[in-house]
Amino acid sequence: MAEPAKSSPLSELRIALPSLPLRLQEVGRFVAANDYDATTRSMRDLAAEAGADPAAFTRLAKAIGYSGWDELRAALTEARRPSQTAPFSGRTRGRRHGPNADVTLVIDKLEAEAAGLPRIPAQPIAEAARALHEAKRIWIAGYRSCRSVAELLNYELRLFRPEQVQLVGTSGPDDLDLGAFRPDEAVIVIGFLPYTHASVRVAQAAHRSGATLVAIADSLAAPMAEGADHVLLFEAASSPGFFPSLTGAIAIAQSLAAVTFSLGGAAAKKRLENTEVRLSAASTYVSEKG
Repeated sequence: MAEPAKSSPLSELRIALPSLPLRLQEVGRFVAANDYDATTRSMRDLAAEAGADPAAFTRLAKAIGYSGWDELRAALTEARRPSQTAPFSGRTRGRRHGPNADVTLVIDKLEAEAAGLPRIPAQPIAEAARALHEAKRIWIAGYRSCRSVAELLNYELRLFRPEQVQLVGTSGPDDLDLGAFRPDEAVIVIGFLPYTHASVRVAQAAHRSGATLVAIADSLAAPMAEGADHVLLFEAASSPGFFPSLTGAIAIAQSLAAVTFSLGGAAAKKRLENTEVRLSAASTYVSEKG
């Protein structure tokens, strides 16, 4: 006989709500309405936003059958993961019907993308940018779809630090670069579920070398975020559509570049101006006509 499917933690929570004490009901509704935050933010941060005692989250978890908040949080994280065998097709839904169905999907996707950006915390990005500013060299790794984010960040940083920024694997096999990481350098790894083995190898090499590891990821549980000095979280799974969202990762990358440039002061501005002169001399851009 087939084993019955296990209900999701959110379903368990919603079913249990009416029987919980009033205060736990309030905390439970907060968790149900903010399940992404519940998987990415500390219990103390969640409690502050919910106006509750942090211990209430532990009591809530135990009230619905978990050993504590960590176990419930792990279950919420796992429930958000698509199937490893179908990370993209598993997200699909039947085509909507009606004369404006396609427009509605576009609107829903744009609204989801826009809603996710304000939930990206600014302080961790600023702290990571300070680490990049202090690093003698910055390595950037992103694979498959995340390659585009890595290339964007590489381009923006090289506008004012051309000799100190490099994409992993551009000058030869990745393993040569992994052996070149040094303690006074920074390594940025970008990824979301399903995670590539290559991104994990880069993160592990950075950790072994003593370099500062910055992970731009969709979850604290991401394997390439393990042991990272800075974990910058973005929402990948909340947007509708067959493919996870990279909007948050791009916003984080551009924010890192902006703050790192600002920290560079006059020297960074001078290097940027020199780059602009070189690009102009090479006729890189189309001249504007009055």
